[in-house]
Amino acid sequence: MPDQEQADIRLALARLRQEHEDYDAAINAMIETGCEALRIQRMKKKKLAIKDKMTKLEDQIIPDIIA
Repeated sequence: MPDQEQADIRLALARLRQEHEDYDAAINAMIETGCEALRIQRMKKKKLAIKDKMTKLEDQIIPDIIA
């Protein structure tokens, strides 16, 4: 994989990590304030989707090693 492509993936991964942390903080704040359970559930679903994207990008960076 070219260095520029790997750098782009790492940058996208860093952005997703930050977004994941932001969702985590927002969810915790919503729980503390007693927000609707449905809204919290939707936020958690979005957070999980971000986690899935992060996993896919991490798999692109880390090569498969056959043991």
